[in-house]
Amino acid sequence: MKKCICLFLTCWQLSAFAQHDASITISTGSNKIISKHIYGQFAEHLGRGVYDGFWVDKNLPVKKQDRIRLDVVAALKKIKIPNLRWPGGCFADEYHWRDGIGPSAQRPRMVNTNWGGVTEDNSFGTHEFLALCKLLDCEPYVAGNVGSGTVEEMSKWIEYLNSNSTSTVVQMRKKNGHPNPYKVTFWGVGNESWGCGGEMTPEYYANEFKRYATYARNYPGAPLKKIASGANSEDYNWTEVCMKNIPNHMMWGLSMHYYTVPTGNWGKKGSATAFTEQEYFNTMVNCLKMEELVTKHSAIMDKYDPQKKVALAVDEWGIWTDPEPGSKPGFLYQQNSLRDALIAASTLNIFNNHCDRVKMAELAQTVNVLQALILTEKEKMLLTPTYYVFDMYKVHQDAKYLDIALKSPDYEVGGKSIPALNVSASQDAAGKVHISIVNLDMNKAVAINSTLKDVKWSSVTGTVLTSANITDINTFQNPNKLQLHNFTGAKKDGDKLVVNIPAKSVITLELK
Repeated sequence: MKKCICLFLTCWQLSAFAQHDASITISTGSNKIISKHIYGQFAEHLGRGVYDGFWVDKNLPVKKQDRIRLDVVAALKKIKIPNLRWPGGCFADEYHWRDGIGPSAQRPRMVNTNWGGVTEDNSFGTHEFLALCKLLDCEPYVAGNVGSGTVEEMSKWIEYLNSNSTSTVVQMRKKNGHPNPYKVTFWGVGNESWGCGGEMTPEYYANEFKRYATYARNYPGAPLKKIASGANSEDYNWTEVCMKNIPNHMMWGLSMHYYTVPTGNWGKKGSATAFTEQEYFNTMVNCLKMEELVTKHSAIMDKYDPQKKVALAVDEWGIWTDPEPGSKPGFLYQQNSLRDALIAASTLNIFNNHCDRVKMAELAQTVNVLQALILTEKEKMLLTPTYYVFDMYKVHQDAKYLDIALKSPDYEVGGKSIPALNVSASQDAAGKVHISIVNLDMNKAVAINSTLKDVKWSSVTGTVLTSANITDINTFQNPNKLQLHNFTGAKKDGDKLVVNIPAKSVITLELK
């Protein structure tokens, strides 16, 4: 077995580096569930995310339903995305839903003032979005307009989608081709109300939320899950004020947004594809800050909601770099490297480990924008390294969370250090245990000796995502440079699980 492991490590150019030692103890005593909605996605009217991503020119030579691109749909169905957030983002608070219904040729045009000043023809609107969600077999998560909208506008949108009455607005929906209610339950009450959603104070927003939420009615078969617009990263006061001033029963969740910016400088964020080890290390420090943010926001929520009935919804997260050279700056198009996959896996491990409070999250964004799962170029499509992480981690959706004690070596660069490893684990309904492990160390493999309390198992298999260089990417010329491979570096040794994790890699193991 050791010879096989060495051969595997050599193929990833790792044999020259010494291994660290680590230990993991996993127990089954928890009664927590990792919500599938942690694995949600985000599609904003931004750049080529919706248009050219999901919704393409009718003459593009790819399989389509109406203008919905079906190869993109098939890829997302494979990873079982549980929800899709739309229409924003900042765009949500300038979007008026009535502009996006009825015959396409009659829909008014608008200028997307947030993202590039491009003209929106509103050909992709409410019905098109919900048709997309049906194809994806996922739940829609609609972000309502609080910034430039009205209580009446959001209330009527909910009625349009969820009611089966004989009102004028319901008759309008039926005339537009959908006789039965859609029954959309996830609703965001505004977006980033502290910034692009209205530059509000938390006190003002809390009052606005209560006003909007009061008129966001429940209709038969569609009890609403209302999500309040929450904090920007470490704005703990925003969370404090909202939790104090909004009754728990009025909101299903409170959001929080945090982006990993490689340099920490929003003016010059750093390249998506060209970076040194020091720059990589700094990026991972910023990524792992999510642990601190989730912990501190959760502690504030615990003061007002000790039973954890209100979800922390991290409905925008991911790495945000400078746009690709030659692309339109306002379109936020960036490439996706092995580094980004490690960010995705590490962040999902954090969410899994806080699943008692984090019950929803949405990666920003699904196609062609920021940390995308999929990139398209006319009829071509590729899956990014981040996509493969979601493919590996889909086994955790709605599975029982397993408690973990991790002892990790450090990864040191420039006199500073972070834990080399992070991990999460779950047990599915069939009793199979899944363990996802990330090794952030660029240079050194890690040997792990694991104790699994109360877990009966006889075999272990796994998948791995890694590459020769941390900057490696998939391109339209070489779309399969990074993809999943079978992992052979794990074995059963008595009642122990012994794993050799390659440098800069993500693995998911299955024990049965």
